[in-house]
Amino acid sequence: MSCLAVGAAVLMLTTPDFQLSWTHSVERVEWQEDWRIHDHALSLTAARVRGSGAGMEPGENARFRDGWWEWPGDLRVPALILAASGATGAGWTLCANGECLDLGAQSGEPIVLKPCEGDTQ
Repeated sequence: MSCLAVGAAVLMLTTPDFQLSWTHSVERVEWQEDWRIHDHALSLTAARVRGSGAGMEPGENARFRDGWWEWPGDLRVPALILAASGATGAGWTLCANGECLDLGAQSGEPIVLKPCEGDTQ
């Protein structure tokens, strides 16, 4: 079992993996990232974008498959900070355990995603 702090809420995850997706505010193209909680940090394991455009260049070693540019992740961070401007028409979708949660659709404080204290996955 893993634990992910999402702002003031806590999500208990049956696996250390979760997906974060959103629609690019200018290009209106979907972006997806796969993350894993590991050693008190968040590791990007893969990313996909449905097209390309301003600020949406596919990552290194990207391959085009089924309408998506896909590439392996190569990033490790202690936390993710999601701005919540409310100006993009939507926020982010966080999916884990077969369920999804919408985040940051309304203007407000940034939303911080990070492993819970003591989570060692």
